[in-house]
Amino acid sequence: MTRTTEHKEGKATVKVVYYKQKTLADGSHPFMVRITKNRKLKYLATGLSLHPKYWNAEKKEIRRSYPEKAREKLLLDLKEWQTKYEEAAKSLAEADEQHDAPAVAAKAIEGRKAQRRVKLLAYIEELAVGLVKTGQIGNATVYRDLGSQLAKFIGAEYNAPDPPLGKGQEADKATWVQKYDIPFDRVTVNFCNEWEATLRATRVEEITLSLRFRTLRAVLNKAIAAGVAKADSYPFARTVAEKHKFSVGKFDVSTAKRAISREELRKLEAQEPESDRQRLAKDVFLFSFYCAGINFVDLAQLRWKDINGTGETQRLSYVRQKTGGKFSLRLLAPAAVVIDSYRPHTFAGPDSYVFPVLDSKKHTTPTQIKNRLHKVLGQVNKDLKQLGEQAGIATPLTTYVARHSFATTLKMGGYATGIISQAMGHKSEAVTAVYLDSFASDLVDNAFEGLL
Repeated sequence: MTRTTEHKEGKATVKVVYYKQKTLADGSHPFMVRITKNRKLKYLATGLSLHPKYWNAEKKEIRRSYPEKAREKLLLDLKEWQTKYEEAAKSLAEADEQHDAPAVAAKAIEGRKAQRRVKLLAYIEELAVGLVKTGQIGNATVYRDLGSQLAKFIGAEYNAPDPPLGKGQEADKATWVQKYDIPFDRVTVNFCNEWEATLRATRVEEITLSLRFRTLRAVLNKAIAAGVAKADSYPFARTVAEKHKFSVGKFDVSTAKRAISREELRKLEAQEPESDRQRLAKDVFLFSFYCAGINFVDLAQLRWKDINGTGETQRLSYVRQKTGGKFSLRLLAPAAVVIDSYRPHTFAGPDSYVFPVLDSKKHTTPTQIKNRLHKVLGQVNKDLKQLGEQAGIATPLTTYVARHSFATTLKMGGYATGIISQAMGHKSEAVTAVYLDSFASDLVDNAFEGLL
């Protein structure tokens, strides 16, 4: 006998919408999946967004002025989101199951989990894609480098051809990965030992070995937390007692610590640059030294709105890109001089960059910013080495030397390691909070006097 029902469950409607009610930090609006069922709405974030200048509100579509390749990819990604939730809505309606909008969302996630890739290389790429979407280009590069190196190692084990890793070979790479990828349970202690031996045979440095295995460990931890890998074959030692497992801490990551003396700093200050590039390099070094060793990535992205006050009360406030830590410090006279020298050339409003490194019109995406910073940092370090030689400084100068010189100078001045750590942001947020409770801001400001 055929079962009959008095009520036929309706199908939820699904639409990806440009959600102008919310504005992200970069001025863009997000795309949201809107599920409508029984006149009730549920919105779900896609992680995709678009600046309003590229949105045609009248036609409700992405403008043709948006870069073609990026536009095509965005359209495909949006279609994928819509299809995924439409299929979930259709599945529930066909099953004649009573449901609401949240049930459609849960059904879509259930389907995604069932189809999730559970192999190593594919999962690494999935993590990298997620990092790119959140603007963490540097971290995404680290994960992709790991994936490339592992692909070579895995391919050699299979006697497979080298994986296609060049630009424009994404489709070929995906095919290669699908054919030769390995499940997580293949990543054993023996696997790690063999990969280490292979890397050492190519004379990879200890610090690179440490980075590769720390990243692999992070991948496995994320996979286990996401439920796509089991902890049974986890190869890394968590405690001292697990001596039979692979220890990431065994790598010697100590590096030669380089700093210049205050006398050598005076030589650099007195050295007259021979070009605009050398002048920028000198200013970057001195500003970093007098501003708690601020690293180049943060320095290059400082905006005039980050400088507050006038004269001796000027303060620099910024958020460190690497850790998200918030910093506020008084500008010493030498740092203020550097700032003032750039004001006539770069100040076009509070949102304009202080240093002439980035162009807000040219460098708009995280990838463009990352590439530009990498290029200019190489130029700055090259010019610093020349300046150092011209000034008679034996230590090859780099932006890192400025950061380390700051710490060394204060340490030699007798200041507590805690104050220096707080100033440089070396510790985790939890530890930094302890330092902030222990040392008032005026103690840090007074410590900076030791630089003069």
